[in-house]
Amino acid sequence: MKGTRTSAMLLLMVLLSITLSSASAARSLAETLATSSSLTPLPVLDVNGKVVRSGSNYYVLPAVSGEGGGVALASLTKDSESCPQTVVQDQDEISQGIQLTFGPVNTKSGYTVRTFTDLNVRFVADTPCEEGTVWKVEDYDDDVQQWFLGTGGVEGNPGPRTVKNWFKIWKYGSNYKLTYCPAVCKSCKVDCKDVGIYVDENGGRRLALVEKDGDPFVIKFVKAD
Repeated sequence: MKGTRTSAMLLLMVLLSITLSSASAARSLAETLATSSSLTPLPVLDVNGKVVRSGSNYYVLPAVSGEGGGVALASLTKDSESCPQTVVQDQDEISQGIQLTFGPVNTKSGYTVRTFTDLNVRFVADTPCEEGTVWKVEDYDDDVQQWFLGTGGVEGNPGPRTVKNWFKIWKYGSNYKLTYCPAVCKSCKVDCKDVGIYVDENGGRRLALVEKDGDPFVIKFVKAD
């Protein structure tokens, strides 16, 4: 009789373990599917609800008014002709900044720009600098302990040599944010970060990579006329 009860208890424990294991697996699968679904690349839309396309020009503006103007170029010194130039948010709220174009890793003109997809960002502007206007992550600034965004990157040619030139657009509520998390180099060690705003001692608003507890620069896209 005692042996029968022991066997029954063992059987009950096995069935309970199987049930819990199945429930855990189900939850894990559901979480994985939910994450995969949320990261499905979707078309990026401008403020008019139209698809953002490579080869077209756009202004990148803050999603919230009262926090500066559009994204632009600026010199690091008082001399506006000095090089290289850095990526900033214009302090003038009325300013739309400088027109930009996006070049997804699929470089066909007219290609739909999608979320979570590697792309180059390039200012459509003439500058006195030889470096060009493609965005890149600059070398680490030890003085202020920041990774700033600058120009002089290379458009296209995905791989280890261009890993600092690729960004992604992520959906952020009803708006968007930029991230640095390139997938163009599988062997490269990359610390994924959002793009935020660093306010320097002179009030300049430079685009920089922020830590996980930092605030991203929340943006919207306006098609240029």
